Amino acid sequence: MTAMPHEPLTQADVLLEGFLALDTPEGFRAELIEGEIVVTPPPDGDHEDYISLIMKQVIRLARTDMDFSGNKGLKLASGGRCPKNHVIPDGTFAPTELRLYRGADPWMPCEGVALVVEVTSTKPRADRTDKRHCYARGPIPLYLLVDREQSSLTLFSDPEGDDYRQHCTIPFGKRLALPVPFAFDLETEELI
Repeated sequence: MTAMPHEPLTQADVLLEGFLALDTPEGFRAELIEGEIVVTPPPDGDHEDYISLIMKQVIRLARTDMDFSGNKGLKLASGGRCPKNHVIPDGTFAPTELRLYRGADPWMPCEGVALVVEVTSTKPRADRTDKRHCYARGPIPLYLLVDREQSSLTLFSDPEGDDYRQHCTIPFGKRLALPVPFAFDLETEELI
């Protein structure tokens, strides 16, 4: 029997293997963002309330019927030599007609995702910058950031390369226009 030579594992391969083998404590989630493993604790009640308020409005008011997934793993292109990013948005919306979540692997590609939502937590930089770049490279058409420290919402749109070409920031309490396929004004009064 002849032994077949194996390609040496790269640092990115080792990182991805280690990440995929992680056994995080119940309720915690691990993400691989730009070559860094980020582990976050379970969200607090305000965090979940913000997601719930947004989800209910989208389901009721969007022009296109949307399916929602909380904490769905997405595989996204990386910005360098690191392995594919493995990111878990707080909320993911996709047109119902695609049935995107049915039969999907725990880490699915992002094709067909219409909007991702993040609510800042203990590491706001990851939501404000690192994840924004990941989602733009997806390309995921819309990224909604609920920034609790700034008491604002920012809608990023028109992804190109590593970032979004447009963004609109409003303070809590104002309305935020969501474009097609949503085509309604998101009410943020309850976020105050």
